[in-house]
Amino acid sequence: MKIWTSEHIFSHPWETVTQAVWRKYPNPHNPAVVGTDVIERRVVNGVLHTHRLISSRWGLPNWAETILGADRVCYGYEHSEVNPEERTMTMRTRNLTFANTVSMDERLVYSPDPNNSENTVLRQETIITVKGVPLTSYMENYLLNSISNNSFKGRDAMEFVISKINREVEDLVSTYKRSTSEILDHTKRSLGEITESALRSVDDISLAAKKSVDGLSDAAKKSIDDISCVAKKGIDTFTQPTPAGSMPRI
Repeated sequence: MKIWTSEHIFSHPWETVTQAVWRKYPNPHNPAVVGTDVIERRVVNGVLHTHRLISSRWGLPNWAETILGADRVCYGYEHSEVNPEERTMTMRTRNLTFANTVSMDERLVYSPDPNNSENTVLRQETIITVKGVPLTSYMENYLLNSISNNSFKGRDAMEFVISKINREVEDLVSTYKRSTSEILDHTKRSLGEITESALRSVDDISLAAKKSVDGLSDAAKKSIDDISCVAKKGIDTFTQPTPAGSMPRI
């Protein structure tokens, strides 16, 4: 049995790193993993439990293929627990293919860096056990070195996904700002058009009112002139001297 351990710090918050874990594959930095399938997912006491089937290629050397069989897609079982209250994510993976000969138990724990809350610490442990085949110790050492040499691929894969997530966030923020700016510009234009239309309406109403008042004034003045003319004619008629020998008409 061989045990491999490591610790790595991501310069990203725990929420971002754990989100990247779910979106890690497919990934050009770690093409060995060819598929992930969720078998079961449930929440128990606020903790998210997920069971997944992992499909990958081990890339066995020729001598290992002779012992274990031809290289092919291998399967592993993964169980993860995400505790948002304690801010921990624990993942345990065990191989299903070659399980009677090679046992690889991996445990990964993601948690906030106690020295910097903006960083995330990954603690990783893998236990390798080979049994029932020749060169047991040699094969265990080979798998141990392979895991150690390829560990950077998983970290590069995480950084790749995190960068993608950050770009998506930036695009969303940019789209939001652009949409907000367009809404404000549209609102300003609409308010300007409404104000201009209101001013035109007020001017039209004022002009119409002025014309109406002028029309009424002219009509009233004309009526007064007519009344005055009629009254004057009546007075002139009443005050006209009566011819001699005739009686005034009453």
